[in-house]
Amino acid sequence: MRLNARLLGQTYAFHTVKEVLAKANEEKSGDMLAGIAAASAAERLAAKQVLAEIALEDLRKNPVVPLEDDEVSRIIDADIREEVYQKIKSWTVSELREYILGSNVGPVELRVLGTGLSSEMVAAVTKLMSNLDLMLASNKMENLAHANVTIGQKGCLASRLQPNHPTDSPEGILASVREGLSYGVGDAVIGLNPVEDTLPAAARSLSTLYDFVERWEIPTQICVLAHLTTQMKAICEGSPIHLLFQSLAGTEKGNQAFGIHKGLLDEAFDLGRKLGRAKGPNIMYFETGQGSELSAEAHHGADQLTLEARCYGLARHYQPFLVNTVVGFIGPEYLYDSRQVTRAGLEDHFMGKLTGLPMGVDVCYTNHMRVDQNDIENLATLLTAAGCAYFMGIPMGDDVMLNYQCTSFHDVASLREMFNLHPLPEFEAWLEKHEIMVNGKLTARAGDASLFLK
Repeated sequence: MRLNARLLGQTYAFHTVKEVLAKANEEKSGDMLAGIAAASAAERLAAKQVLAEIALEDLRKNPVVPLEDDEVSRIIDADIREEVYQKIKSWTVSELREYILGSNVGPVELRVLGTGLSSEMVAAVTKLMSNLDLMLASNKMENLAHANVTIGQKGCLASRLQPNHPTDSPEGILASVREGLSYGVGDAVIGLNPVEDTLPAAARSLSTLYDFVERWEIPTQICVLAHLTTQMKAICEGSPIHLLFQSLAGTEKGNQAFGIHKGLLDEAFDLGRKLGRAKGPNIMYFETGQGSELSAEAHHGADQLTLEARCYGLARHYQPFLVNTVVGFIGPEYLYDSRQVTRAGLEDHFMGKLTGLPMGVDVCYTNHMRVDQNDIENLATLLTAAGCAYFMGIPMGDDVMLNYQCTSFHDVASLREMFNLHPLPEFEAWLEKHEIMVNGKLTARAGDASLFLK
């Protein structure tokens, strides 16, 4: 395995595969903050040249955190489908890229391929792709999951209705739910981020959402995004839950900072299967985002893209219904401006889909970043073209509880119309029943929240 390259009369030598991965990454403020980024564009190009010739087998043998030190590494390695891996282990990263982008390779082939890849392999090929490469490859893939409805189908753009409220007021929450539904938003999940992470608050919000969905016979899922332990207590005490949520990191130490570990995730998964109210087998909901390991001082000297890929490897173990990257939420320390946020959104979406996940993106930013609403609309448009499974739907794109900017109810409707995409079939039929949508188009009744006051 060669870890050096000569470029423009200068030799660049790298000491480890982890260093090559870090320095081959596109410029990210988080990697610069960690002190592991390439010092120049020339060094970045040299690292990409080296990475292109590394065999997939060498990436498996050199995870960024050794198996003996990290349970996430062990989970990812154990889940690799050996018969697929054995056929491709001698490929270089550049050969993997050429295969993925090949015109004769479709969703079935890519779904099989993903089962034989480690997260480091997924990250490596991502670093050799342009933004258009990432979009083309992502658009080829189709990963389905089923809870109460089925998500991930081509031709559909789903949405999470996010009715956050600064005091968790049931009436305030339902006001947002009614408005979102009237714009055709909410087929992926009606998912609330609670202000107060306590059992009584979670139970109250779960009942509020579940009772409303049952009363109106809405084909969707509900979720209250409290800590996993809070949700587990709620489900054991009889609270109605369709999906169990948790934020993930790409290292064991990072997950410890989130208050979780494999044993807890296993227990929650079993509880959800046993006591949850979803009809289908896919009952987990995970959120991720580049930079969380660095913010927890749990990155082990690895770059944030590779660690993000490892989040998806961990998520795959639990066959989730939903996964999304909250791409611009952490702040400019990790993704500085619109260029970095755009790149990260396309990277994360591709990596999640190649790992086999029904992948969505929370296209968002915080107000101290060098990003504005036009940038976010640009990224949402690129991701829609890339086949993103779902986006967030928030009143006016402004989350009054989490205090960040995101995609609105109107954005989801606009993207569906522009790309001739539909809500999930069961949900679209429900919208047509209430005359909110006809033949894939919103009617004059759209936006009238009073429809759900009767």
